[in-house]
Amino acid sequence: MTAAIIDRGRGPEIAGTRITVFDVLDYVQAGWDDKGIAVVLSLGTDQVRAAREYIENHPAEIQAGFQRIKERIGRGNPPEVQAKLAAARAKLRARLERARQNGGQGNGNAEHPG
Repeated sequence: MTAAIIDRGRGPEIAGTRITVFDVLDYVQAGWDDKGIAVVLSLGTDQVRAAREYIENHPAEIQAGFQRIKERIGRGNPPEVQAKLAAARAKLRARLERARQNGGQGNGNAEHPG
């Protein structure tokens, strides 16, 4: 079976995986070889080569997609996600403080001992 690049609406990705060509691009730009990329991403080298070929054959599309990704990262998370993250961090801090006060005994959660 030959490796293929498909698009299910999230951008070009390696068929049978959820790994996009942008995932591979990060490693390519860092100078990794196909075998190293394959090991890290749990792919076959044929799949990595297919992604590399796609990147080389579609430079304008790849550059535009990569720019959209960078812009999305630059915007950060929306307020509702930020609020959930803040609440989760506060809950974790409280659990860590309880564990510290208990001298490391138990799991710091009275509702679920042990």
